[in-house]
Parts: sequence; C-alpha cells; structure tokens
Amino acid sequence: MFVNTNRPDIIELLNINQTYDEGKTFVLQNFNLLIEDKPDQGQFVVLLGLSGCGKSTILRYIAGLQQPTSGQVLIDGRPRQHTDHVGMVFQKYSSFPWLSVLDNVALGLQYQNVNTKERRDRAMDMIVKVGLEGHQDKYAQYPTLSGGQLQRVAIARSLLANPRILLMDEPFGALDITTRLRMQDMLIKIWHEVHPTIIFVTHDIAEAVYLGDDIYLMRSSPGYITHHLPVALPFNRDRSIKRDPKFVQMVNQVEDVLTEIYADKLK
Repeated sequence: MFVNTNRPDIIELLNINQTYDEGKTFVLQNFNLLIEDKPDQGQFVVLLGLSGCGKSTILRYIAGLQQPTSGQVLIDGRPRQHTDHVGMVFQKYSSFPWLSVLDNVALGLQYQNVNTKERRDRAMDMIVKVGLEGHQDKYAQYPTLSGGQLQRVAIARSLLANPRILLMDEPFGALDITTRLRMQDMLIKIWHEVHPTIIFVTHDIAEAVYLGDDIYLMRSSPGYITHHLPVALPFNRDRSIKRDPKFVQMVNQVEDVLTEIYADKLK
C-alpha cells in the first residue's frame, strides 16, 4: 500500500498500536502510514473513516499530544522530538479571545523567541494570506469574528509556527455550508501558495475528493488503513471541477469502498 520512493520522508508512523484496559482493547493495531514530500507542492492527505476508528488519535501522535502504546512516530526520518513544531487546527475554535487576531497568529513565534517586530511582520503577512486583513486588531472571539474567520486565525497561527506541516481535525465541521465552501477554497489557495504537508480529517466524501491528492480509508475496532486512493484530479482546482465526471466518479468510488469496508455496520 505504501511505496517508499526517493522523495524525502516527512511523516512516518511505524507499527503503531494503541491499547486500553491493560492491553485488552486495541484502538489502533499495526497501523502504518508514510507521507513523503512533493517538492514545490507539498502533500494533501485526507483520512476517512467512521467515528472512533482512530483518525484524531493519529493527528495527536504527529502533533506530539499523545504517545502510542507501541510503535514509532517519525518526522523527517527521525523519532519525533518535543522541539518539533507541528500546527494543529481543531473543529472547536482554539483562539485566545483576550488576544487580538495579530497576537493570536504571532503566538507560536513568541514561544520560538522571535523578536517582536519580526513576529508581528510575519504574522501580518500570514493574515493577508488567509484573507483577514483589516481584522488584525480585533479580539479573536465570537461574535466579533465569524466562525469561518476564527478558523482562519487558527490556520494562520498553525502555518506561521510551522509552515511545513498542518494537521486539521474536522476544521470545517461546525461551519454553515456557505462558509464551509469558502473555507475549502481558501485552504486550496493556501496550499498552493505555502506548499505545506496537510493531513485533513473529515467525514465529508466530496470535501475529501475536492481537497485531497491522497485519500486513506480506515477500518475501526481496531483502526488501520485498508485502502489508499490517489485523487486523479488536476493540482489546480476550483468549484467547477465538482461538475467534472471524473470528480463525480471519484466521489462514488470512495463511497462504494467505504460501504464495502463497513458493510457489517450498515445492515
């Protein structure tokens, strides 16, 4: 399933097991995932599967928020270290409401001891990239900012702290459909401009196909990857591609495979 090419390894999970109840219950078992760099493009990897199959747990391993029971988490070919800065965007808004948008976005650089002028200049550049120019002095709280704007703050902060790796755990799940569509387009724009490696968790098949260039389908109880489906669509995309027969065919293919994987749960 995973072909190791000559491209640099960005993230690798090797023989991961996650157990509870003193080893009696496996959440993840023999889980393996290899993500390689694509020069001047980055990677956009999507994880799909039922709730509870371990998708969010995988993101927490890579972010350094959780350790597996056994197995290795590698960043750039070496064991993950606490000094590795990996950005993560959650479904729930994670901005600090007592700070301005600018200070929220610059926060990661503050912890990296970047001087005030440089971090504010770099934060402002990222604010422009995510379309929040003019809002930089507002408090990062609802309803001062909309839900979509608060998620843009989180994305900008994560990318500025580490523009190479961005983990996203159902980041658009709480947004209304119009805002969600706009956020999808913004994320594609950011991916094309910054070229990060993105790992994106969603339950929306059409969203997965529209955004991703590689989709991994997961089984649950215990969780492991069953299928790798490369998305054979152009790198440059806009909403018009959703009318393309290739897009529709890919959405149907993913749905059919997921239905097969979870046939026992759909009876």
